[in-house]
Amino acid sequence: MRLHTEPLHWHSLPDEIQLAISREALRRAAETLAEHAELLAEEMDHGALADRGGPDALRLFAAVVRATNDGGMAVAGHA
Repeated sequence: MRLHTEPLHWHSLPDEIQLAISREALRRAAETLAEHAELLAEEMDHGALADRGGPDALRLFAAVVRATNDGGMAVAGHA
């Protein structure tokens, strides 16, 4: 028995699946940005990078990214 091996095309996926995949990708991207901002802040705190007031700004950026992302995305097509 041979399984179907043709790749799925984005436009052939139902809208609900496209939306779910897009939301998850955005969530992961936001978390990655926040983690990187915190890592840079830690590097500055430990003297590995020059501190020009950046650690607090990076932590604020990380908090804003997470807070903005925590509410999720509005469902397309709904007001």
